[in-house]
Amino acid sequence: MPQRREAKVLVFDADDTLWENNILFERVIDDFLDWLAHPTLDRVQIRAVLDDIERANAVAHGYGSKVFLRSLGECLEKLRQRPATERERAEIEGLAVALVGHQVELMPGVAETLDDLATRHELLLLTKGDREEQQRKLDACGLLHHFSAAHIVPEKDVDTYRWLAREHGFDPAGAWMIGNSPRSDILPARAAGMNAVFIPNENTWVLEHDELDPSDTGVIRLAAFPDLLQHF
Repeated sequence: MPQRREAKVLVFDADDTLWENNILFERVIDDFLDWLAHPTLDRVQIRAVLDDIERANAVAHGYGSKVFLRSLGECLEKLRQRPATERERAEIEGLAVALVGHQVELMPGVAETLDDLATRHELLLLTKGDREEQQRKLDACGLLHHFSAAHIVPEKDVDTYRWLAREHGFDPAGAWMIGNSPRSDILPARAAGMNAVFIPNENTWVLEHDELDPSDTGVIRLAAFPDLLQHF
């Protein structure tokens, strides 16, 4: 475990680590499930269909609200076995209106914790998704002055973390990736030789879930963002 005053490179995820994000999508999905009546499938079964469609679209088209709306439309078409009508597409877009232009809601203690950490560590930000949507959130969050650089990437895999280390000239073994997603933050960072801090979020997207090795001493598990100050 690092000495608290020893300077480190700390790389932060954004969505659902610095601010709430996926809960907005979950609320839309709840409304979608209420709206999409099906004669034989229950909510859990419909959600499983949607998850499969989202998984395929994430690979083919990336992330963000536009891809999400595409997935909702394809889910409707698959379950109703016909193309969506203009009215149905308009209703789906109406359900998702809350995703556009929502205010960035920081996690408790994020601003104060970054204020403290920035006095002794180099802070980087690494987020994935639609560039325009992510940039809007970065511009609105009021946190960018803490980071020496902020990167928006289409995907966060082991090659992304290796690139980040080369780009900023740091030794992965002395750097820490901090995030809520096992699949995008913790596992690929560890595979690239970095350490990691896992801060679970109960609203983490199901596609970001994965198993972590409880015996991995290169991963710190924290209950809340301000707990970082106990380690760094």
